[in-house]
This record gives sequence, C-alpha cells and structure tokens, in this order.
Amino acid sequence: EVQLVESGGNSVQPGGSLMLACEVSGFTLSRWSMAWFLQTAGKEREGVAVIESDGYATYADSAKGRFTISRDNAKNTLYLQMSNLKPEDTGKYYCAASPRSTGRFNYPILSGRNFIYYGRGTTVTVSS
Repeated sequence: EVQLVESGGNSVQPGGSLMLACEVSGFTLSRWSMAWFLQTAGKEREGVAVIESDGYATYADSAKGRFTISRDNAKNTLYLQMSNLKPEDTGKYYCAASPRSTGRFNYPILSGRNFIYYGRGTTVTVSS
C-alpha cells in the first residue's frame, strides 16, 4: 500500500524558513516522480515543485529561487526546503507521487492530474 506522510508545517513570520518532509512507503522512491502541491483557501491545488527519479527538478515561478525540492532515497523521504517565505505561501502542502517519469506525463509537468497518490498534507502559515 502506497503511503505518503507529510510533516514540518508550522507558523512562521515573513522571511522565515521551513523544511517540509514526506515519508513514503509501499514503493521504491528512487524510481518515482515526486512533487509538492499547495492548496490555499478558495483555490485549486497548484504544483510547487516536481523532482524526477534522476533528481532533475522543476519549479513553479512562485517557488523559483526560494524553494528546493530534494529526495533521500535511502530514507524514503522527500523534502521541500522553503526560504524567504511570504504570506502568499500560506496553505496546506501535499506530497504527491507518480510511478511515471515526467517524460510520460499526459499533462503539464506541474499539473496535479499527473499524480495519483497524495498525502494528507501539512499546514504552513506565514504571518507577522
């Protein structure tokens, strides 16, 4: 059974940093494409970053230069390092997994429709 469990969400001030983690089980992390999504109140879930099995990463414009997605295959864990956080980064962050390589995605790379497994999310609040 595929399971994704996020952690690391917290309340921080603007300009602060957080590291989110997603512990996975039920599949071989090194072989899957992984991603982080953000859902904010009243908006659809949107892709933040995607990482391929070879480590190549793609970021939403809002995340470029501030967020870093990474994976530790030995620990079965996906990470999202977030820095210079802004109030608009507030929301629930979800880890997502796909057994397909991004080259076989049917939708734009940051689309949630490419991913079939999601965790329950972890909440980030950026406020002064």
